[in-house]
Amino acid sequence: MAQDRDFKYVLQDFSNLYIGARFTYGEMLENDDIPFKWRAIVRHYLLKEVNPETTMENHIFFMTERDFSYETLRELKAKFKMSVWVPPDGKRHRTGHYESREYKIEEIVTSEELHRQMDSIIVEELHLTKLALMTFAV
Repeated sequence: MAQDRDFKYVLQDFSNLYIGARFTYGEMLENDDIPFKWRAIVRHYLLKEVNPETTMENHIFFMTERDFSYETLRELKAKFKMSVWVPPDGKRHRTGHYESREYKIEEIVTSEELHRQMDSIIVEELHLTKLALMTFAV
């Protein structure tokens, strides 16, 4: 039960919006804590290409540069916080570990290395600026 809520959250500060990556697009549309503008973008742009049961975590790794959802997220300057497996280097780190990093959507879609490591990457959250949301025309 508790695992169902991991990475399903909405946080906002003065200029940023953070949404947990395990929300399905359908759950986002039903959640009143998520800003209306983001729900409108999901409804009008992202759901044209994916099923409402799809999570952002799954969607971003199967996106291509030709997809309209990619263009939408790129226009919003979307970033994703991910935990990436770092193998041991024999010097500072004798054992492998996870490291939290933030990637732009362009880096995720074009990176062959991230696609190879897809099974060991934990996508944690979507990070959008409120300025980008405000200036995006729906």
